[in-house]
Amino acid sequence: MFETFFHTKTKKQSLELVFATHNLNKVIEVQDMLPPYIQLVGLDQLGNYEPIEEDGLDLESNAQIKAVKIYGLYAKSCFADDTGLEVDALNGLPGVYSARFAGEHKNDKDNVHLLLEKMKNKSNRKAQFRTVICMVLEGEMHFFQGILKGEITTEPKGTNGFGYDAVFRPLGFEHTLAEMDPQTKNAISHRFIAFKEMVSFFYSNRTI
Repeated sequence: MFETFFHTKTKKQSLELVFATHNLNKVIEVQDMLPPYIQLVGLDQLGNYEPIEEDGLDLESNAQIKAVKIYGLYAKSCFADDTGLEVDALNGLPGVYSARFAGEHKNDKDNVHLLLEKMKNKSNRKAQFRTVICMVLEGEMHFFQGILKGEITTEPKGTNGFGYDAVFRPLGFEHTLAEMDPQTKNAISHRFIAFKEMVSFFYSNRTI
């Protein structure tokens, strides 16, 4: 189906693709990566300002919940993403609970503090950031993911970034994500890798 769909489209035809996010900067960033025939639209551009409850048990489920919800509302091809930090010594936690690890009403600082407390005396500090994208395209579902491997530091370092960036040192680097400039971080990030997979899907399924 997709081979026929992409190979029969001409350059003058376009595909509108909804990104299930309210973050305009993310929309612009991903739009720059996509083939020119794909027009990206954020939720605010659709007039949708309502948050979508993410109550899935894993990253795949949360991304799917958001994508399916938007597809059901607008019948437009769309995609959504979800990201989590997975720590080996904690059996993959905080994972899907990364944003609320220390509790629903806690913040990034609280989450990092709890993580470091749980990692005390742990010799295995391996971890990974993982982003999962669920795309509903012409009614069919596709998943893409990006992984950034690294380790948890013993204390926060750096003031850039957000979330767990200050305690995550990517494999092969001497600095945490929060110590890196945005350009360096974005070039290796799990989100960037996941979006590149999605972009590759479009290019590999259509003659440009």
